[in-house]
Amino acid sequence: MDKIKDIELRAGASASGLVKQLESTGFQATHLAEAVEIIREMKRKQHTVFLSFTANMVASGLRGVISQMCKEKFVDAVITTAGAIDHDIMKSFNPYYKGSFDADDVKLHRKGINRIGNIFVPNSHYELLEKKFQPMLKELHAENKTVSPSELNKFIGGKLNESSFLYWCAKNNIPVFCPGITDGAIGLQMYFFKQDFPDFSVDVTKDMKEFSELVLNAEKTSGIILGGGISKHHVIGASIVRGGLDLAVYVSTASEYDGSLSGARTHEAKSWGKIKEKGKSVTVVGDATILFPLIIAAIKEEK
Repeated sequence: MDKIKDIELRAGASASGLVKQLESTGFQATHLAEAVEIIREMKRKQHTVFLSFTANMVASGLRGVISQMCKEKFVDAVITTAGAIDHDIMKSFNPYYKGSFDADDVKLHRKGINRIGNIFVPNSHYELLEKKFQPMLKELHAENKTVSPSELNKFIGGKLNESSFLYWCAKNNIPVFCPGITDGAIGLQMYFFKQDFPDFSVDVTKDMKEFSELVLNAEKTSGIILGGGISKHHVIGASIVRGGLDLAVYVSTASEYDGSLSGARTHEAKSWGKIKEKGKSVTVVGDATILFPLIIAAIKEEK
């Protein structure tokens, strides 16, 4: 058996050096080091890599890591939620603000401030979203009355700046799939838009062909899955048709004991054929805003 070793912190230590020590630390530190090795293998063996994440990740500063990964073509497809599109648009024009988990939410509501954990988003941001998004819809509608979520997201990305993950996905032709496209502020904006343009629609089934072909035609597939929900399941559910992902890394705070998909570990996915029986996989339990930057920093140091 391998020995558990004490961490030695040294001045000027690198992220990759720290992760190497975490391998022998135990608990979730060991899982984090394993995640780094699995993601390195994804890239070394040139797998088709699917990155999924939930909207709260984009509300946080983790958006910068996601954008950089898309800029550097680290991933081949993104799967996310409508809220992530909301946040990416709004943060392209205005920053979000650091608040507190313990803020008085009634007072915040009266001041027109929305709370996402300890992140504050003023109502004015959503007013700006409407101002920016409605003209996008009009321009898109003039070109095509029915679009898929990935087509919509590519169009939006072309209107944003370089801080945006949608911008880099559009520029690098990385599809952004969003099966729950109406479940967010942009869904509400599309509802408003359809009052004047009832022939406009976003067809979520239109993406299934492109997404399924991407899954089926890949030589090897891997998933990096941050959080849970529809984004997570869209990746692993589609992977059943090819016998499962070859490699997978989950980062999540959700519990598995209520039977939720969000809390399900990688080994449960093997019972469904969502990850191959012999596929390397690991679940790292913890906050992705802490763990994922460390994972990617360690990988980038040892290119």
